[in-house]
Order: sequence, then structure tokens, then C-alpha cells
Amino acid sequence: MKIVILSKALLSVAYRRKTDALAAIPGVELTVISPSEWREPNANVVRYEPGPTPNYVVEQVPMWFNGRHHIHFYPTVHRILARIKPDVVHVDEESFNLATFLAMVAAHRVGAKTCFYNYANIERRYPPPFSWFERYAFTHASHAMACSHEAADIIRNHGYPGPISIIPQTGVDETHFVPRPDAHIARTPFTIGYVGRLVPEKGIDDAISALAQLPTHVRMHIVGAGQYESALRQHATTLGVDARIIWQKPVSSHEMPGVMQQFDALVLPSRTTSNWKEQFGRVLIEAMACGVPVIGSSSGEIPHVIGDGGLVFPEGDVNHLTLRLLNLINNPTLYAQLSGQSRQRIFTKYTQISVAQQYWQIYAQINNLR
Repeated sequence: MKIVILSKALLSVAYRRKTDALAAIPGVELTVISPSEWREPNANVVRYEPGPTPNYVVEQVPMWFNGRHHIHFYPTVHRILARIKPDVVHVDEESFNLATFLAMVAAHRVGAKTCFYNYANIERRYPPPFSWFERYAFTHASHAMACSHEAADIIRNHGYPGPISIIPQTGVDETHFVPRPDAHIARTPFTIGYVGRLVPEKGIDDAISALAQLPTHVRMHIVGAGQYESALRQHATTLGVDARIIWQKPVSSHEMPGVMQQFDALVLPSRTTSNWKEQFGRVLIEAMACGVPVIGSSSGEIPHVIGDGGLVFPEGDVNHLTLRLLNLINNPTLYAQLSGQSRQRIFTKYTQISVAQQYWQIYAQINNLR
């Protein structure tokens, strides 16, 4: 079966472990189409990370309107699909995006079946032309995929009649993200980690506020970049905890396991806004694969991702976050339990191989519709 995946997420060599596993399945002829970089709004530029692509090809192509989430597109994709003549085209974009519409039109011209992937988990109705793009996707796609329960509900409520699968966009490589030898033991000083964009909706100021209420041996390690960094640094200074925080610029996916292993816990204190809520929280599964207990807010999909692999607190509630952290710091039995359960949850749901198998089942189902 000839499969094409169009995805800017596959810039990351760590994310491509999913496509490595997919390409290893007998009978799969895989091509990945990806830009050379993605200019994430208000954050860092994500560039293609070189690495081996066994048994498949990655074609890096131009992208117009790079960084514009809903109007970017790939001007050469129609020529690539005409050359490959795939059986299935997986457009790893939202149903209402211009990139999705143009790629699906090109796919159907060469007789390929298609599927799309939705992250959107805030209910909104789209004006033309985005509503037209969404309607085309709903009418012509053979399968829809969603990152969360809320995203799946929205697709259905908007009128998509076909099958929907709730599935991670990519899994985690459990051979790369591994625990340190003493992962089941909290260290002193205890280090709370955060990895991600430095923007208000991520709730990092809540984590800094919680730090101010914790024992002085507790530290925080923040990895990321964004428009809110100066405000966060000022918040830490105001609370008198600036000397207890390490600030680090974003690192590559290859370096991420080493960063995670420096943490004794990872926090994801996201706060829902009128136009955003946490869609998945990939850093959660990366930390869990390293046996690092995670503490996440109740925003969006976070509680579903964490399951029994960590602790959840009501979003925006600094006191509850502080209590969760204190419980973890002061209870070695709970710490060891969550360290083990977090790693086990990855093997159950989120390894690259298990995710690749789930995608393969979808592609096979789509192909059999002919």
C-alpha cells in the first residue's frame, strides 16, 4: 500500500520514530511530505531535524504563509501526489485549513483515499472560506482522527458522518526516553520541570507561585521560549524565587530525554481561555516515559493523557497545585508508585510502535473501502 503523510509535525526526528515504525510494516510504501521549517507564532522556529528514515522517503517542500495556522499550504504537493499515485493520503492538518483542502483535492484527483487530523477542541463555527474547506473534508474524507475526546465531539457536532479515531499525533520512543537509574527516588534538591511555550495560557506563573509556597530546597527548571518570558522572570523576582529557577532555551527532541531526566516532577499547569485549551500535552508522555511523575491541570485533554500516571489539579488553583507537589515531595511511596505507573502507561498506550499500529489499521480500513 502506498501511503503519503503530509505533516509539519514530522520536522522532529523524535516524532518520525512513528513513521519509522510504520514503514517497517510489511507491504507499506511510505512517503512523508514536510516543510524545512515551521515558524510557530509567538514562539521559536522549528527546523527539520536530520536523521535516518529507514525504508521511506522524506520530501522537504516549500510552504507558503509559513506560521499562519489556517492559510499556510504546500504549493508543490499536487505534483508529488501525481508522481507517486498513493493509495492513501494522510493530511496531518485540521479539516478547516487551506493546506488540508488543497492536499485533499490533489489526492482525490489521483484516486487516493484521504484522512485528516483535528486538534481543535474549542467549539467555534468558521466563516467562509474555512467553512467550505471543512465541508469538503467532511464530505470527501474516509476517516477522521482527533487528538482528544473534545476534538472528536466537535468534528461530529459539525457534521462529519464517517468514522473517527482518538489517537495521538505521534507516540514516544520508549528506547530513547528512558528513566534514570534512580528514577523512583525523589532527589534533594527537588526539581520541578516545565517544558513548552512561554505564553500566558500555559499557566507557568501558577507554577512559579506554587514554588514560592514550597520548601526552599525545591527548585524549578523552565525550558522554553516565548513572549511571556520577561513577565515570568519579573513574577519570580517579585515572589523572591528567581534564584531558585533555571531558565533554558528550547532544546532539540534528541536532547529532550536528558532534560527530562534532570526533573523530579514535571508540571503542565495550562489554563483554558476563551479561544484555547490544552489539546494533548506531549511533554506529559515524554516525562512519563522517563519515569518522571507528572502533575497537570484539568485543562482539556490533560487528565485523559495522565490517567493513573500522575496527579491532576483544578486549573488555575495554585493552592491545589502546591498541595499536589508537597504530597509528591513528602511521600516517597507515592513518588515511587507514580514513577512506575507513568512508565507503564506509556507501554500501554503511547509507544511509537503502538501508535503506528493504530494508524496502520486506519489506513488499511480506508484502503479496503475501494
